[in-house]
Amino acid sequence: MNILISGATSGIGRYLSERLLADHNNVWGFSRSANGTIQHQRFRASACDIADWEHVVRFASEVASDASFRKLDAIILCAARQGPIAPLAETNPSDWSATVRVNLDGTFYIIRAFYDLLRSTADGRAKIVCFSGGGATKARPNFSAYASSKTAVVRLVENLAEEWSDVPIDINAVAPGALPTKMTDQILEFGARMAGEKEVAKARKTLEGGSEAFERLGALVDFLLSPASDGITGKLISAAWDHWERFAEYKSLLQHTDIFTLRRITPKDRGQDWR
Repeated sequence: MNILISGATSGIGRYLSERLLADHNNVWGFSRSANGTIQHQRFRASACDIADWEHVVRFASEVASDASFRKLDAIILCAARQGPIAPLAETNPSDWSATVRVNLDGTFYIIRAFYDLLRSTADGRAKIVCFSGGGATKARPNFSAYASSKTAVVRLVENLAEEWSDVPIDINAVAPGALPTKMTDQILEFGARMAGEKEVAKARKTLEGGSEAFERLGALVDFLLSPASDGITGKLISAAWDHWERFAEYKSLLQHTDIFTLRRITPKDRGQDWR
């Protein structure tokens, strides 16, 4: 497969790039800086600020004009910014907005810029894998920018899955779970007063656990890129907690249900009648 991966120089993006290269895929990695890129014969690297539409347009032209990427099979959007960690009253508005620009606008920009190439050249069904994050499915105090933007990414995925109901593209959001990345280090740097005691305790536990959690995330991405997941689209899937290994058995059900999506809870859903 020919695969684009954003945020490919560190964290989840780098892990997935190396994993997919080892499985004989061609990977074009891009991030705001090309420093620290992977040295591999099937890896291409570019610098691209995904929060800047003009940068994204230029990058899309670069990819489309490269003979080695005449077809594009998948896009994996790993680039993200954790943004300000603080109570809302102490949050810098510019930092808050910059976080939304990267996490939400950046996701939209890449999908928008590469839609035509992905749809017209992929072998079989094209695949897009986006990432949610902590705060996308429940409140996360002191992380309002990150949580809000990642929730919006999940809704974007759901919207596009319905919009593309007759288009051979599967798009899903992955909840990666707690992983030992730079974002985890940042929580400890900000400390309990800004991040909250629960967040600091969780960060310490995550760093003590090592990198084993990456393996389950990688296996889920492998599945979502494979023909076994064809037709499964518009879902928010937890790498750590969901039994996605059996999704192929329930493909028909998954295509006609709101299971694994974000929805409003009413009294009726909790067995109550408020009439």
